Amino acid sequence: MPAHHDLPYRALFAHPELVRELLTTFTPLKLFDDVALSAFEAVDPAYVSEGLAARQNDIVWRVRIGGQCLYVYILLEFQSGMDRWMALRMQNYVGLLCQNLVKRHALPPSLMLPPVLPLVFYNGVPRWNASVDLAALVDAPAELMPFQPSQRYVLIDRQRLDPAALEANATLLALLIRMELSSAPEVRNKVLPALLTWFKDAPQASLMRSVEVWLQALAARRGNPESFSMDSAKEVSDMGRQFETWAEEFEDVGFQKGNAEVLAKGIAKGQVAALRGVLDKLLRKRFGALPEPAAQRIATATQAELEQWFERGLDAPVLDDVFGGDATSA
Repeated sequence: MPAHHDLPYRALFAHPELVRELLTTFTPLKLFDDVALSAFEAVDPAYVSEGLAARQNDIVWRVRIGGQCLYVYILLEFQSGMDRWMALRMQNYVGLLCQNLVKRHALPPSLMLPPVLPLVFYNGVPRWNASVDLAALVDAPAELMPFQPSQRYVLIDRQRLDPAALEANATLLALLIRMELSSAPEVRNKVLPALLTWFKDAPQASLMRSVEVWLQALAARRGNPESFSMDSAKEVSDMGRQFETWAEEFEDVGFQKGNAEVLAKGIAKGQVAALRGVLDKLLRKRFGALPEPAAQRIATATQAELEQWFERGLDAPVLDDVFGGDATSA
């Protein structure tokens, strides 16, 4: 199961706008600069797994560039420390993806495998120092090295992004990253107004809903589970005051001091309650007021159940489908 703070990011990257921004703004690649949003198609990553179990924090997109399709594999990593074996994991995931294409006879007429861009979006506090190339983890004589695996991935370490470059970037994803990393006065005076302007200039109801869920999750992680919306000017004003409180609380748990151990304890505290608030916000946004039995199920659910319902809630057509049964009965 993905951690509760993976899920809102997964909701963001379910939108092609943010996937394209991730590729064009936070990687050195120029291949995607002029690619239309219509060329992006989400792919079910359920088959990309360890032990054939679906990895719900993995995101796969297929992008058509000219006459060729390539695959973008985004692995969300919100763990407290880096993973030395990430390159090996990524080789397994990419291999499973390609193997599935062969099995489904989904290759082009040339019968050539498509290119895959493996990308790790890392949101942890400690600096990522694992090798991005599997070949660097193999100890073999020089004459055998050509026969050893060499899988590379693109790393986006959110904590180490250039603040000046982020401030100069007006994309939605850059604004959301600044929302997490900036001081309270900067969020209140610069980032939040820019975020509101972005949606005023490009109103998109579905994307706004995902951003609100993401902001609600950020609020809950920082100790303020109150619900808010960007639809109301008063609530937006309140949101600015909330961020000031969150910044103080994050400093109290050592975030600005880089104390990863203390931070991890601070985030873990009350995470089930935070996830309940995020799920409740999402379902109310999609389906309106919740019937009492559904609210009771959320109030008594385990973390695993809440994570599963959140996943379903992103695109379930009716409330009953979220709970896997009748949401009107306890």
